[in-house]
Amino acid sequence: MDLFAWALVALPAAAGLGGLLLRRRDHAAWLGVGAPAAALVCAVVAGFGNPVTAFTLADFGSVAVSAALDLSPTAVAVAIAGALVSTLVQLYSVAYLRDDPRYIPFAAQVNLFCAAMLLVVCADDLVFLLIGWEVMGACSYLLIAHYAKLPAAPGAAAKAFLVTRFGDVGFVLGVMALGVSAGTFRIGELGEVSSGVATASMLLILFGCVGKSAQFPLQVWLPPAMAGPTPVSALIHAATMVAAGAYVLTRLLPVWPADLLLVVAIVAAVSMVGAGLCAFAATDVKGVLAWSTISQVGFMFAAVAVAAADTALFHLLTHAAFKALLFLTAGVVIALAATDGSLATTRLRPRSSPLAFWSMTIGLAAMVGLPPLGGFFSKEAVLGAAYEAGTPAGVVVFWAGIVASIVTAAYSARLWLLLFWRGGGEERLAVPRLEAVGLWTLAVGAAVTGALYFAGPLHVPELHLDLMALLLIATAGGLYVVADSWWRDRARDPNRLLGRSKGPLARGLYGEALTARATRTTARLASGAAMLLDERLVDRGAVEGSARATLAAARRTALGHRGGLVRYLRLSVAGTLLVAVVAIGVNLWV
Repeated sequence: MDLFAWALVALPAAAGLGGLLLRRRDHAAWLGVGAPAAALVCAVVAGFGNPVTAFTLADFGSVAVSAALDLSPTAVAVAIAGALVSTLVQLYSVAYLRDDPRYIPFAAQVNLFCAAMLLVVCADDLVFLLIGWEVMGACSYLLIAHYAKLPAAPGAAAKAFLVTRFGDVGFVLGVMALGVSAGTFRIGELGEVSSGVATASMLLILFGCVGKSAQFPLQVWLPPAMAGPTPVSALIHAATMVAAGAYVLTRLLPVWPADLLLVVAIVAAVSMVGAGLCAFAATDVKGVLAWSTISQVGFMFAAVAVAAADTALFHLLTHAAFKALLFLTAGVVIALAATDGSLATTRLRPRSSPLAFWSMTIGLAAMVGLPPLGGFFSKEAVLGAAYEAGTPAGVVVFWAGIVASIVTAAYSARLWLLLFWRGGGEERLAVPRLEAVGLWTLAVGAAVTGALYFAGPLHVPELHLDLMALLLIATAGGLYVVADSWWRDRARDPNRLLGRSKGPLARGLYGEALTARATRTTARLASGAAMLLDERLVDRGAVEGSARATLAAARRTALGHRGGLVRYLRLSVAGTLLVAVVAIGVNLWV
């Protein structure tokens, strides 16, 4: 079983590195699809033994760093989801990027991303996990910038890299402080640490997780990242990249100070509701889905805020299925409609492509939380955990979750109407076979992941009939608001349904503008402080001050050489007497 555990990470890593050396497209395709598929098999096999394996990488005496893997049932479940999504994304990309001359490095980078993602999922050492964490961020930069000739792509990739690296500074500091204080970096062996160290280290780690998961206030990098290819969007959003922050927080819940969970609840509440409102006013298909990811990951953070680790992982798994389905279907719809994804032009009649229609419908229904799809059970579990917690954090995330459920239903209904209501012509459009395989597989996954509620490795709260009714009422309310607005405005401009394209919601509640202003202000203050330090301390203090002191010493030395012979003799006698007195005193003292 240990062999399968290491192969789970090693196979896609080797395929990624080896794939960079390939020259033939067919070889890259076989290796690209085969490596994550093999990792999927290894995850399934390793799940029967739940292996824990480790060997020491470095021993610093008081603390050691180990290459350690722990395939617990929950880690296996997340690894299977990540490997499956990676396999389907690679399969989809063979057809989607069939005319792309840079497909070979793309397939290799996806495999490296998959290996790093699986390392984050399975690592039992925080420093070892950090390796996968950073490689995953570097690969996301390369993948987002894949369309190098697209004007928005390089900037979007740079923004994603810089914002997540900004958060990672806190993550690294938090990991080091926690590991040194606990005497180990092994996650399974973390014991008691002082309250001050626990608070400081977990706040720093939370900051890194907020950056990686694009939660408030570091959410600004995710919507621009849609400039990357659609398969990349599916991989980043549906697999464990964006959800990595929530996943790591669930692993470290035993160390969290209880009072600190309210901070997580506030982050989750703002992200759930704020991102949902921004999705409401997005003007392109992938933009709606990007903001929806921030909101849905907020539900995972909400479960962490009430110390419900398995509930957070449950929503992570259901989200992986329906969000991968939505993004891959969005790629199909955009290609069939031959547009850039704008909601004003991306329209199809259901009869034009039944597969695209039903895939999008199932994905949106699962995200909304309609029974019996997986999203319904995972959202009910999150609200149930918040309801049972009975803490201030539980109250915050419960009511924020209800509001977010209303908003999710509204923006999902808006997207569905704008895509399929009175769309294009009646021409029958075919979906490439490899893309169709991915859509069918994920559609089934989005429908059946709710079964994990009843027969899976996760321990989630029992169903609450009153909460189920409340969730359905909230969903119905969101659907009704959009349906009523659509019915009233359908003859005018349906693209402005429930919002204007230049409003604050369409601009992400000015988050990017505020971030840019804060960045420029910080840069100006830092440069002003550096200039002041250079002018006052270095130039006037060290350089000019030393020059003035040297000149003063020179002048006094020159004055001392103008006294004549008598003065020189007096000084010589006085100096001799002084040296003699000091020498006698030292001798007597010794």
